[in-house]
Amino acid sequence: MAGLIGVAVYFLPSLIAAARHTHNATGIFMLNLFLGWTGIGWFIALCLAIFSTPCYYHPYWYYPPPPRRW
Repeated sequence: MAGLIGVAVYFLPSLIAAARHTHNATGIFMLNLFLGWTGIGWFIALCLAIFSTPCYYHPYWYYPPPPRRW
């Protein structure tokens, strides 16, 4: 149980980035994976996850109606 909590705390910046749907969530995950053990890398990943702007997905695009045919 403690190991699972430790892994969750270690990957907290990645979880925040994924939950906020940031545009650089993959980069934050890679930074967290490879440099998170240094402490400074973890803090930088956390700052990037918190302060990056979320990328909203727009599944529907507006198409104007076709012209009327009489």
